[in-house]
Amino acid sequence: MAPGAPGPAAGMPNSNAKLRRSPRGGQEAGRRELVSRSLQSAEHCLEDQDYGTAYAHYLLVLNLAPELKTSVKETFQFTLFKWAEELDSLARIQDLFNCYEQALELYPNDEVICNSMGEHLFRMGFRDEAAGYFHKAVKLNPDFADAKENFYRVANWLVERWHFIMLNDAKRNLTYLKAIENAVHSGCKSVLDIGTGTGILSMFAKKAGASSVYACELSKTMYELACDVVAANNMEREIKLLHLKSLDIEIPKHIPERVSLVVTETVDAGLFGEGIVESLIHAWEHLLLQPKAQNQDGSTEDCGRVIPSSATIFGMAVECKEIRRHHRVETLEVAGVHLPNSVQFFSPTYAFAGSEETVEPYTTEKLSRIPGGYKPLTEPFQVMTVDFNNLQELKSLAGRKPWKLSQPVTEGGTLDAVVVWFVLQLDDEHALSTSPSEETCWEQAVYPVQGLSDYSVKAGDTVMMEVCCQDCYLKIQKISFLTSECGMDCSDGDDTLSLGNEAELCNALASLQTTSKQDGEGQVCVLESTEIALLNNAPYHRCFKAAMGKVLSSLNPSKDLQSMDVDGHGSGVNLQEDQNKSSVDVVPDPLYILDVSEGFSILPIIAGKLGPVKAYSSVEKEQHQAVLNVISEANHFPKETLEFWLSHLEDENVVLQRPKSDKLWSIIILDVIETSGLIQQEVMEKAAISRCLLHSGGKIFPQYVLVYGMLVESQSLLLESAVQGTEPTLGFNIAPFINQFKVPVRVYLDLSTLPCVPLSKPVELLRLDLMNPLLNSSSRQVKVQIGKSGQVTAIPFWYHLHLDEEHSLNTSDEFSHWKQAAVVLDKPIQVQVGDELVLEVQHHKSNISITVKQ
Repeated sequence: MAPGAPGPAAGMPNSNAKLRRSPRGGQEAGRRELVSRSLQSAEHCLEDQDYGTAYAHYLLVLNLAPELKTSVKETFQFTLFKWAEELDSLARIQDLFNCYEQALELYPNDEVICNSMGEHLFRMGFRDEAAGYFHKAVKLNPDFADAKENFYRVANWLVERWHFIMLNDAKRNLTYLKAIENAVHSGCKSVLDIGTGTGILSMFAKKAGASSVYACELSKTMYELACDVVAANNMEREIKLLHLKSLDIEIPKHIPERVSLVVTETVDAGLFGEGIVESLIHAWEHLLLQPKAQNQDGSTEDCGRVIPSSATIFGMAVECKEIRRHHRVETLEVAGVHLPNSVQFFSPTYAFAGSEETVEPYTTEKLSRIPGGYKPLTEPFQVMTVDFNNLQELKSLAGRKPWKLSQPVTEGGTLDAVVVWFVLQLDDEHALSTSPSEETCWEQAVYPVQGLSDYSVKAGDTVMMEVCCQDCYLKIQKISFLTSECGMDCSDGDDTLSLGNEAELCNALASLQTTSKQDGEGQVCVLESTEIALLNNAPYHRCFKAAMGKVLSSLNPSKDLQSMDVDGHGSGVNLQEDQNKSSVDVVPDPLYILDVSEGFSILPIIAGKLGPVKAYSSVEKEQHQAVLNVISEANHFPKETLEFWLSHLEDENVVLQRPKSDKLWSIIILDVIETSGLIQQEVMEKAAISRCLLHSGGKIFPQYVLVYGMLVESQSLLLESAVQGTEPTLGFNIAPFINQFKVPVRVYLDLSTLPCVPLSKPVELLRLDLMNPLLNSSSRQVKVQIGKSGQVTAIPFWYHLHLDEEHSLNTSDEFSHWKQAAVVLDKPIQVQVGDELVLEVQHHKSNISITVKQ
């Protein structure tokens, strides 16, 4: 029974009322009697697993007898968590949160309840609120591992890592300060900072002498952080902070009158993605004084203006292998599995180019650090300019029709992407550039080229594209090229009809019709960029094929298995014919294989080519299931070879169970490493369940994982992980507040291009054995020899996934779809050649913590 439901909880106020009317002695006896009966009832309910009623009884007990809080705490927690699980499964969300709020009123400083409340909030998408509870739990108990791991995960979302990088960028900070000083000294005395973040631009304005400063911030976490920062710098009375979206600010409700200056840095790598156009249109219409007339001289005191004043966007076509392998499937065959032409794979940036959905039409990369580098195929070209001080221009942007750009190819190569950066003109004197050729804290926007019949360009060809501003985004789409010889258009099918004469049009229509007949079964498949990189990871699939073949051979050394060919053609047909011919013979039982790796995986199809198996895929998306079926058919699979496991489950939360009541699995493939470079959560728990579901000789893949790491000196990792004192923030005290949100592990790193100096050789840090848990230890000490003098600032780590003793995968190799991670030390350690450091390595859930003992 829950809050809101009839039962003991509902009867509470009346019981108290009756007790109050009794004489004092009788009241006390009545209270003790009621508490005793309620405790007994709660225990009976727990035995019957009636957690709702038990919870209501405990609530009554603790309200009537606060002195029992310590003695019933653990049982109360257990009851709360069980009841919360039940409410969650019943989607009674409001009741669930009411329960936690009641529990926290009784135990306001209980880190376990705080953490559990945070977990529920996080699962429901309330990240800001969840972080508050995780943060509180960590403050209450800094050694509470579950809360620490939860807080680190959510901190990356709440205080994005670019805050640290930008605050450490003294050049950027100084440029903004000087532009704001110029504006204030020329008469802009009232200032609104839109999207204030830590409040640094507001403090610049106050320092410059502005009389009134207002700042708004939508994120609850960042707003509270800004309040702390402003107070620590003794400006809380001089800067008014609003926890609001700028579009919701009203005069005089929130600010008394229109301001003369708006400062903002609500720009992303593609310039418009943070909503700067929409917020400035609103600001000009409702919050800013009128702009200075062109012929007006003198003070700007009664005029409005914006910093930044304007921006120029530039672009360049590039060849880049790293971008290509994440956005185009480059192979027609994966470990013997043929990928038919009727399936077209795209990454999300392409798939939604023409759709109604608001999806970011670009990815971002720091091109100066992209593995393998990049090659410019054109000169940099101007895409567009925008004047933030011109309301009419801002309003016309969204309604402007797409316009075409063309650019000559200056060097031949593979057309992989158009990359974009901008110059932000803060005022007439001060500008910031996000160009890949400059030392900047910014990434660049990347528009991958997809859907062409050919990607090879030569000097003299022309790259063409269409540009528009839509849904707050700069969109560059329909990227194609014209060859220099005959002006042939190498574009995707959508543009085939933009041809010259009537004969060409007829030919085009005829070929379109033919194509549509042939590809009637055609499938478009949208994959995440990491899933495309995985499909392009040939060593990964070859390794799995060999290891699975070895297990299946050992379990079923029959002729059926030996006869399965490995050239990728027709093997399934032979198997079917054999089975049809010998229907009177006993057909061997198939071996069962379960792939529970996350996302799109063709491992079940590869397994299906290795013999008489039933392979189960755990892909969830219907589009992905349809594509796997098309690939199965193209490889002549019997229909029953591939099945989708989730459709066989009553409860999708319990994925690991027997294939049938009387069968066990031969192979279970687990996803052990996240693409971010962290260990998947609860992987050891999944391995423990999986071991119980394997028949004799069956295997979990991978069977064990070795974690490797090395000591490095890396200034970059320090700057990306924490604000380094007050110097980069020009004397303002920001570091202690934002650094509360620093996390000890940096993820999504490319070790091959990370600016760092190795100070030791790679060493084995930890072994995680999924088949033999007796070989595991949650912590160990590792001695590391120093090979080069310097300062140890970080310990990057990666994994070797051993499918068996012969077959392993290295998550840091050049084909890997995985990124790497690094533990960043709180304080750098000075070391000399020949020194020996002892590392204390601990593994908890998905978190690896490394502390250094000298």
